[in-house]
Amino acid sequence: MSTQDLSGTPGVAFAFEDLLARSAELRERGGPVHHDEERGIWRALDHPTVSRVLSDPAAFSSDFSGLTPVQEDFETFRKGNFVGMDPPDHRKLRTLVTQAFTPRVVAGLEPRIRAIAGELLDEVDGASRIDVVDALAYPLPIIVIAELLGVPVADRPLFTRWAQVLFSGDQLGESADMADIQRALDAIAPTIREMNAYILDHIRQHRARPGDGLTSRLVQAEFNGERLEDQEIVGFVALLLIAGHITTTALLGNAVVSFDRHPHAAAVLRAAPAGLPTALEEVLRMLPPFPELGRRTTSDLDLGGRVIPANSIVMADLAAANRDPAHFDRPAEFDARRSPNPHLTFGHGIHFCFGAPLARLEGRVAFEVLFERYRDLAVASDDGVEFQNPAVIVSVKRLPVDVKSA
Repeated sequence: MSTQDLSGTPGVAFAFEDLLARSAELRERGGPVHHDEERGIWRALDHPTVSRVLSDPAAFSSDFSGLTPVQEDFETFRKGNFVGMDPPDHRKLRTLVTQAFTPRVVAGLEPRIRAIAGELLDEVDGASRIDVVDALAYPLPIIVIAELLGVPVADRPLFTRWAQVLFSGDQLGESADMADIQRALDAIAPTIREMNAYILDHIRQHRARPGDGLTSRLVQAEFNGERLEDQEIVGFVALLLIAGHITTTALLGNAVVSFDRHPHAAAVLRAAPAGLPTALEEVLRMLPPFPELGRRTTSDLDLGGRVIPANSIVMADLAAANRDPAHFDRPAEFDARRSPNPHLTFGHGIHFCFGAPLARLEGRVAFEVLFERYRDLAVASDDGVEFQNPAVIVSVKRLPVDVKSA
């Protein structure tokens, strides 16, 4: 892989590093907790403090009802979006979905993931330059999650468009205050309405003609003798469909960029692919797709020596925690053999990402197939790499790569 320095890429190429630098400066200057008076929020900046915020749902709630702007279309998704729930409601929905993502079930998907990756690369066979995002990073996890849910794989361009609207951050300005968030919600609302109508129709089809997909199982599932309402399933399926692929998309693109910038590590991995899982964990540590998570305090409390009032927003800075020098040796260096690697990219506590095993499997298999297919991958030096808004998601949007067949 080439040693291209992406510092010449315009705009947001440096934005994530700038965010990290500001977080590190705040931590060094004021300790693990910082009060952003301009935005009216608090920031947790080191590994122990972020871990505490994420592991104590009684003190740090995921439910922002009444605290953030309300948009009618978004409210339709709240019933099934357990990411924004606290116990016991969270436990009810989480229990149902984790049954479909057990280690045994996920491991059984490996042959299908490998076949899909091969078929996708067959579509660009013979090309000397490919866009890794378009060719593999987007379609692979979308196809996998669509097949799991039992939704039409042929609709994947629609799912991709939804994800681009929801996670691009194009609707957000620099301030990201409540007024800015309200404007963003209003701009995204038409997409949410489209998703709601599509998924609701899909659910009704599964009620009429049950199949083998996860959606059919959700339609028929019972929890303490109760079945899920259609609207609960809508939010549930939307979360799985969109969030179920976007993290893997980000991981694959970020890994290509990381290996390109560290050619020695890439050469070692190519010769010994068994090291891929460890290397991908380092990519996740260095470039967490979602760099921060928000929580709401349920009472006045002490955090990192600061008294935070009830109903305050606390942002758990995962990216800063992943580079906490008190927790990681040489935190700013990419070490493809780093072990242990207790990063917080997939969260912590009851909201730990249930799709983490699937994302890890898809990442490993995708690179095994890439290494088998191509003897060299080099980020194109004469074509721009485009990044997403890192305040929303740390991911490439466009990644042209020169390839040489094995």
